[in-house]
Amino acid sequence: MSGVEQNVTDPYLWLEEVTDERVLDWARAHNAVVHERFADSERFRALERRILDMLDADTKMPYPARRGPWLYNFWRDAQHPRGLWRRTTFAEYGKDAPDWDVLIDLDAVAAAEDENWVWGGAAVLRPEQSRALISLSRGGADAKVVREFDLERRVFLDPDDGGYFLPEAKSEIRWIDIDSVYVGTDFGPGSLTDSGYPRIAKRWRRGTALAEATTVFEGEPSDVAVSAGYDRTPGYQRHYIGRATDFFNEEVYLLEADGTLRHLDIPSDASESWYKDWLLVRLKSPWEVDGKSFPAGALLATDFEKFLSGAREFEVIFTPDPHTSLHGYGWTENHLLLVTLEDVQTKLHVLTPSTTGWRREPLADTPPMATTSVLNLDPLEGGDEFMLSTSGFTTPATLLASAVGGQTEQLKQEPGFFDAAGVETEQFFAESADGTRVPYFVIRHRDRKGEPGPTVMSGYGGFEVSRTPAYSGASGMGWLERGGAWVMTNIRGGGEYGPQWHTSVQKANRHKVYEDFSAIAEDLATRGITTADQLGAVGGSNGGLLMGVMLTRYPELFGAIVCQVPLLDMKRYHLLLAGASWMAEYGDPDKPEEWEYISKYSPYQNARADRAYPPILLTTSTRDDRVHPGHARKMAALLEAQGHEFWYHENIEGGHGGAADNKQSAFQAALIYEFFTQMLIERRG
Repeated sequence: MSGVEQNVTDPYLWLEEVTDERVLDWARAHNAVVHERFADSERFRALERRILDMLDADTKMPYPARRGPWLYNFWRDAQHPRGLWRRTTFAEYGKDAPDWDVLIDLDAVAAAEDENWVWGGAAVLRPEQSRALISLSRGGADAKVVREFDLERRVFLDPDDGGYFLPEAKSEIRWIDIDSVYVGTDFGPGSLTDSGYPRIAKRWRRGTALAEATTVFEGEPSDVAVSAGYDRTPGYQRHYIGRATDFFNEEVYLLEADGTLRHLDIPSDASESWYKDWLLVRLKSPWEVDGKSFPAGALLATDFEKFLSGAREFEVIFTPDPHTSLHGYGWTENHLLLVTLEDVQTKLHVLTPSTTGWRREPLADTPPMATTSVLNLDPLEGGDEFMLSTSGFTTPATLLASAVGGQTEQLKQEPGFFDAAGVETEQFFAESADGTRVPYFVIRHRDRKGEPGPTVMSGYGGFEVSRTPAYSGASGMGWLERGGAWVMTNIRGGGEYGPQWHTSVQKANRHKVYEDFSAIAEDLATRGITTADQLGAVGGSNGGLLMGVMLTRYPELFGAIVCQVPLLDMKRYHLLLAGASWMAEYGDPDKPEEWEYISKYSPYQNARADRAYPPILLTTSTRDDRVHPGHARKMAALLEAQGHEFWYHENIEGGHGGAADNKQSAFQAALIYEFFTQMLIERRG
């Protein structure tokens, strides 16, 4: 028997009606309470203005996306809150004030069309760069409208004149050539998976109706998604199909000219990539093939054509160890660049293939307590050039340009947005319930050492998402400057120590994620960094589920909690929006044996009126079409009925990211830090 009754009628099911006026009135009423308590003071408004000024600042880094000779950038500032899509040359970008060529002014488009457009991305046709497929969402939702844009004439192409256009849906569309694309979208009843993503991939030729597109592959309704794509590398052109059977497993096929499929016989939970003659396979579980054993987390390389001919001759080009994992990799024209994590700190390496094997050398020095990322690799048009971006908790990002074997040049550096003088970063390890050492970073002023004080810890712990050091002006302004300490946790469920750091806590072992986070909370108190009544916690999405578990299972460890766009009703999560795609992570609550362990931690089913909970702020977005806003709404209503101290705020637009523009982002960030200031500093005296 599970600890939770399964057949209880949910009295708050009506709050799952996303845009019902009665529900929105309920949300607005709770918003008003939050505004009055936290957002109606000069201190709040001053912080909100500072954060907004940072987000709108002309001096912030214009991160580029390289496509051959062009550097593209999407830019928001005070004059352009919806944003500008623009491009420049490499030579111009290096200047203090580059001459940007504005391609799309989204504010002007939204005004002319009377739509609340939020930028969703651009797929530029290569190598011509004459057309782009532009994705736009209403209010920040995952579902997007796709429109073709002519980069030479600077106009959207009319679908009646042959321009590609997809109505609002969670679509996949990729260029083949200027007159054809692969597309997966809502083609009508039965064309989507249970998770709401494309089930069918089609080839669509210009000048024909979408209904006439040719089907190239169909998946099953229980799949997560199906997609098709095209590798345009000259001399190595390949069409391919991806069928994601669940969130972590995908079958990959090459699509032959006659329409037949050739399955790539590698583990479905591995990730594969290819470049010219090379096939790379990154393992997430141990693999035995051709009499050899390869460990989880390894990166393997083989000749692609020999592999297709049946050979299974792999060379291990990266092997993990207890402290080191592979964080990312990518090709230049002649080299493979690796980014590794050694106890959550990045190292860079360059691998060079030859007829005698792979040579590995250090690529560049990386600073401690920081994250260095490799950006803008373009092996087909960019040679061996690349960019590096480095930032730490108190160090704004620096962007460098380099090439394998060449000199490194600083391109840009962001300004600091808060007073970081005297603020230091330390790394500690806590011991979880099963003896696992779990790392975390503490960022605080050196004067804070020696006595416990207000502290906020953040966490995620899922889907193999690694959390690494990064600059946050908002937390600096809103928390560190107010004397607080900030903690970033690296609990299991992430990928900081390779795939096993994640796979070891899926489904029935999910409780270990929560044990890790609670162990860090206890370790912070043991070290004298904080006390339970001065300790806050914050997390969103899967991290919002983490916060819900902390509230209902470990309430004595915390003085306040912020729970953002969360999953909370784990009995119904798989029935709401994209929830079905996450059953590989959490389990299927409709299976009694899996509900048995899910029910033990599901926050909505485990909230109790007779337990003392710390104050909690729940936030969500009406336009979130990934994690249903009903999770946060129902939990707020339940806590209210049980008499707990809670606050609830719903952004009526903004999607899963929570905000549709910088103004909304600034408000939400200021709200979090004002909440923690009142709960952990002023209330505790």
